[in-house]
Amino acid sequence: MSTINVGIGEWAVSANPDDVIKTYALGSCIGVMIYDKELRIAGMIHIALPDSSIDADRARNLPGYFADSGLPLMIEEMKKKGALRANIWVKIAGGSTMMDDAGIFDIGKRNILAAKKVLWKSSLGPIAEDIGGTISRTVAFTVSNGDTILTSGGKAWPL
Repeated sequence: MSTINVGIGEWAVSANPDDVIKTYALGSCIGVMIYDKELRIAGMIHIALPDSSIDADRARNLPGYFADSGLPLMIEEMKKKGALRANIWVKIAGGSTMMDDAGIFDIGKRNILAAKKVLWKSSLGPIAEDIGGTISRTVAFTVSNGDTILTSGGKAWPL
């Protein structure tokens, strides 16, 4: 098995059954996992902020950093590989409240809502989510079968 690491603002799409797509430290960031269960095509994006209008240069250079610019590009990449809406599911993880106990910025919640808005525009919605709270999550997404495992604080659980 080979691991494809997805950093902040990056995404990966794979149809190689030997791949595991992994992202680390989803605090207020969110990971969106999309899987075509017929063709076994997996995509994962690590989104840091909801709206690209706050930094046009970063959006051009690293569109995956923002929900509104990166998620549509990942969905298009999956379509180019043959993924069909009828065969896919979506899972979301992250969106915690980190270092914002008063909820002033609420980046995690805003990221979740922005990603769901993009998904809804594509007639997609999550079948599972592990969002909110105050923990940082790592996600491992297995291309061969779509298994999605979250870890945090030495614990692991399926999504």
